Amino acid sequence: MNQPVLECRDVCFSYHSTNGETKALSNISFQINSGEFVAIVGPSGCGKSTLLSIIAGLIKPESGEVILHHTQQQKIGYMLQQDHLLEWRTIWKNILLGPEITGTLTKEKEALAKRLLTEYGLTKFKDKKPGELSGGMKQRAALIRTMVMEPALLLLDEPFSALDYQTRLMVSGDIGSIIRKTGVTAILITHDLSEAISLADRVLVLTKRPASVKNDIPIDLTLSEHTPLSARNAPEFKELFTLLWKEISDEYSEKSS
Repeated sequence: MNQPVLECRDVCFSYHSTNGETKALSNISFQINSGEFVAIVGPSGCGKSTLLSIIAGLIKPESGEVILHHTQQQKIGYMLQQDHLLEWRTIWKNILLGPEITGTLTKEKEALAKRLLTEYGLTKFKDKKPGELSGGMKQRAALIRTMVMEPALLLLDEPFSALDYQTRLMVSGDIGSIIRKTGVTAILITHDLSEAISLADRVLVLTKRPASVKNDIPIDLTLSEHTPLSARNAPEFKELFTLLWKEISDEYSEKSS
């Protein structure tokens, strides 16, 4: 885990409108190594999703740079808050949409899709339409659609936020386990501090807008098995949660003072 996949160097970004300039990001710098699962948290509206869009190449920073090592832009997977599955296509057809569009649909891709369907417990639902699946199942299908493109870097923008709490626990655990099993490098944006602690190897804490990196906290839990529920019972969990809560609540206090 010593080889960097991503480096952000002094990334700055502002939104411009007829009302003036709104600074979103200020000198964001960090690196993520191969195979790491990193969560990014911070006050609401601090620019977390903007940062993810810059990493994905959807928008350009005003200054600074994002360096991707040993990968190409097309090898970045981006999973959004909503599943965005196409209702007129079956789950199987939705999963294969990326390879179809890019002209990379092969027997090997189909075999990978079938294996992921099995691992995510969706094989018997592959011929169903999205409207026939639960919210958790649709998010699993959306992740399979992303993973079938075999990304070197996976970006997750609050992918569990639309789910109820029980389903969120189950789906985040499933997705976290498979991400670790595949060894893909992942960045998760979340407002849920418990989720960040239970899934990530490190948590980056951003300041209020314009955001910069306030802290980089390693997550080292004593676990017999790595699941979101067992993580919450780890002896280090409460201390880490309190630390993260204080880091973010201090930002709100500074904002209001």
